Amino acid sequence: MRHLSPLLLVAFASAALAVESVITLNVEPSKEHPRNSEGSFATLKSGRIIFIYSQFYGGAADESPARLVRIHSDDQGRTWSDPVTVVENTGGNNVMSVSLLRLASGKLAMFYCLKNSWLDCRPHMRVSTDEGETWSDAKLIQQAPGYFVLNNDRVIQTSKGRLIVPLAFHRSRGSDPHSSKSFDARAIAMWLYSDDEGATWTESSSWWAMPVPSGSGLQEPGVVECADGSIFSWCRTSNGGQYGFRSADAAKTFSAPEPTELKSPNGPASIKRLPGSSDLLAIYNDHSGMFPFPPKKRNPFVAALSSDGGKTWPQRKLIESDPDGLYHYTAIHFVGDALLIGYCAGDSKVGALNRLRIRRITLDWLKQP
Repeated sequence: MRHLSPLLLVAFASAALAVESVITLNVEPSKEHPRNSEGSFATLKSGRIIFIYSQFYGGAADESPARLVRIHSDDQGRTWSDPVTVVENTGGNNVMSVSLLRLASGKLAMFYCLKNSWLDCRPHMRVSTDEGETWSDAKLIQQAPGYFVLNNDRVIQTSKGRLIVPLAFHRSRGSDPHSSKSFDARAIAMWLYSDDEGATWTESSSWWAMPVPSGSGLQEPGVVECADGSIFSWCRTSNGGQYGFRSADAAKTFSAPEPTELKSPNGPASIKRLPGSSDLLAIYNDHSGMFPFPPKKRNPFVAALSSDGGKTWPQRKLIESDPDGLYHYTAIHFVGDALLIGYCAGDSKVGALNRLRIRRITLDWLKQP
């Protein structure tokens, strides 16, 4: 049998990757819109897929002005429309960080953060009964004052109908709303839940601070329902990886935070359950050593599978690893035999958060050893 040269092997591998994991959209920064970043997907009853994301103008910083815009795809994420505005900027700084969710009632829900200052950032909810053509007025779901972070693509509804919103609370260190020095980066993790699709909200009786010294605390939490009905939650930290929590009572209480197998820099992970399966899918920056990684940098970009509710993650696949790349704030959406991921794909040329990328990955590729 004739042996293939290393160059031919690389070419064949690259061709296979192009078919099974392909970029379908890059939204590049421009003078008009210097940052296009994190968002969330939903499938409409017509089969159309929408993606709503943060479109910044007048700057690219977290406190710069931004609105929410929508694009759509009618071919399962292979091509995308031009953006149209969904929510204009009604915040003192911006509106950003969208979670879309199809509710059990059939309505479409949209959650996002309305940021007024370094002292005031809280999550709001809107509902659509006409497949996203129009939306209800925004409803504040965290009545307490303060700075509460809800990451994009984070809100879930459990199999029994409970909505769960994971939040990171950042205390104020000063009184100047325009100074980042008034903001304490060390977050505590907390959760809200609703049994009436957002009409009323209850705060979990558990909240947790980092149990060891940490520059980050417990930032940007997420939640996923495991196959046994329990809830797994996680947070990014500056302590070498994601920390995890468990709830056996649908977010009324959570166990104390513990380190997980997801070794990573201080960057967010995204986790969802594969359709029709008990397996969990995590997409994050893997610093376990399985793949080469630059210390403290949000790189490489890796998909991992867990068959035991997030306790172990033995199967991992490399998505992106450009040494200059920065990959984070991922939205995950399942479409037929594939998944779509929308994420910030930054680099030294455009900045860490300013390029939005959508990638389509076949589930077969994901599950291959």
